[in-house]
Amino acid sequence: MFPGVAYFLLFHYGALAGNVIAFKEYVPFDGLWGSPWAGSGNFRRMFEDGAFWDAVLNTLWIAVLQLVFYFPVPLGLALLLHTLTWSSVRRFVQSVAYLPHFISWVIVVALFQQVLGDTGLLNSGLSGAGLHTVDIVGDPDAFKPLVVAQVIWKDAGWGTIIFLAALAQVDEQQYEAAAIDGAGPWRRFWHVTLPAIRPVVVLLLIMRLGDILSVGFEQMLLQRDAVGPQAAEVIDTFVYYQGIVGGDYGFAAAAGLFKGLVGALLVYAANKVAHRLGEQGVYR
Repeated sequence: MFPGVAYFLLFHYGALAGNVIAFKEYVPFDGLWGSPWAGSGNFRRMFEDGAFWDAVLNTLWIAVLQLVFYFPVPLGLALLLHTLTWSSVRRFVQSVAYLPHFISWVIVVALFQQVLGDTGLLNSGLSGAGLHTVDIVGDPDAFKPLVVAQVIWKDAGWGTIIFLAALAQVDEQQYEAAAIDGAGPWRRFWHVTLPAIRPVVVLLLIMRLGDILSVGFEQMLLQRDAVGPQAAEVIDTFVYYQGIVGGDYGFAAAAGLFKGLVGALLVYAANKVAHRLGEQGVYR
């Protein structure tokens, strides 16, 4: 366990000390302790910045769409795979579904541009048929559904792994007993499958809520210029452009710290709700 523990202590818990930058007018040449103290000035600037709140709103919209439309897909796909009786077919479908997860976001975005872009396959077919073309990739109004579709295509298969592991632990005798008692597929799912995997679903939901403000930095950065910051600017890209590109490190660190605190509060609140519903949650 030592290498894993050392990794988290050094790069996660140790790095928390860097959050002091959020309270300073940080200058790299002056160092962490030599930079002048700013107090809550960076946070006041952040809360008064309309661009920051636009990024927060975009982040929340995308996060809600992913939670509603993406989160149930791995569960549904896992249930379908679990019902396959031919192991060779199941392994083949799993392999095909897992493959997009290992493709980088650069390739995924390029594939969607080649298919749905202004000069992509879709518009080539529409133009050849004499129909009106549409640039889905470059349309700001279609951007949020598009990024959710990209996440589903890329990671839905990979997300089934934990659900399949949970489904594998369900005692087959419970299904047989329910079938003998006259329970149909829906009743077996509702009274056998769902109670067995509910703790896993609750756990993953809590973890997703804690990471809800992280909606994919690379994915957004690669497509930001195509639709503009009004549609694609999220908190992560806002921090990148303010800090790394603009050099306003203290201001960017304040935005990043705000995001982390919101995520921690969401995990704590969701865990309390899970306890009230009788579930274990992330911790007791």
